Amino acid sequence: VQLQASGGGLVQAGGSLRLSCEASKSFFTIDAMGWYRQAPGKQRELVATITAGGYSNYSMSVKGRFTISRDDTKNAVWLQMNSLKSEDTAVYYCTAETIATYYDGSYYPEKSYWGQGTQVTVSS
Repeated sequence: VQLQASGGGLVQAGGSLRLSCEASKSFFTIDAMGWYRQAPGKQRELVATITAGGYSNYSMSVKGRFTISRDDTKNAVWLQMNSLKSEDTAVYYCTAETIATYYDGSYYPEKSYWGQGTQVTVSS
């Protein structure tokens, strides 16, 4: 599974950005999809996730400002980011978790996939 993220950029504090990520088509079934971020000098952290059933989870730092959504027909996930702050500046990574699968006589355990990251810079 390959993930292609886009939508990052430079925005002023208080502005908005919408990140997009689409997973390549495969025989795998994707369960949860989500977004993580990593700021310079900091560890990668969870931003938001959403299950195949539509249950979403947010970090406290973005709750109420960011909204995650997905379209299972396209294996796509989006992150709408509003009221951006300078502390939201980071590289944002999209993730997808596949469920364990039997295909063509072979077993594939569940696995997490990561996209290449897209830079979000919020100027104050």
